Amino acid sequence: MFQGAAELSLDAKGRLAVPTRHRDALASGGGAIVLTAHPDGCVLMYPRVAWEPIGSRVQSLSSFNEQARWWQRLLVGHAEELELDAQGRILVSPALRKFAGLKKNVMLVGQGSHFELWDVEAWEAKLAQALAQAGSAPPPGTENFTL
Repeated sequence: MFQGAAELSLDAKGRLAVPTRHRDALASGGGAIVLTAHPDGCVLMYPRVAWEPIGSRVQSLSSFNEQARWWQRLLVGHAEELELDAQGRILVSPALRKFAGLKKNVMLVGQGSHFELWDVEAWEAKLAQALAQAGSAPPPGTENFTL
C-alpha cells in the first residue's frame, strides 16, 4: 500500500528518485511502472500490474462517446511504461512534466494502489482549497465515517 506524502526534487533531466521504502513495492510484478496524466492535473504512478486492469477498462469504453474518447486520450494516450534505474529513479517525460506543470519540486502523494505526482505549488493550492471546504458536506459514502 502506498501512503504518505513527500516533497522530492526532479533533477535537470526530469528524473525523480523514488523513496527507498517504496521501491520494492513499485517494482513488484516484473519491475515495470506506468506513469500517466490525471484529469486533476497531476501525474499518476502505478506498478504495471495495478495499472493493467485500469488501462484495459478505459480502453473498453465506447469510442462513440465523446467524454469516453477524452478519457482514453488522457489516460491511455499519456501512459508511459518505464522501470526504475539502478539508483531507484524514474524519468518523467517532458510531455507529462508539461501536462502537470512539474518544475523542480514535486509532491509524491500515496493513494493506496498508486501515487500522484504534483507540482508543489499546485499541491499546496489544491490542499488549501480542500481544507477550506472540509466543513462542507462530506464526500458520498463517508456520511457515517469517523476518524
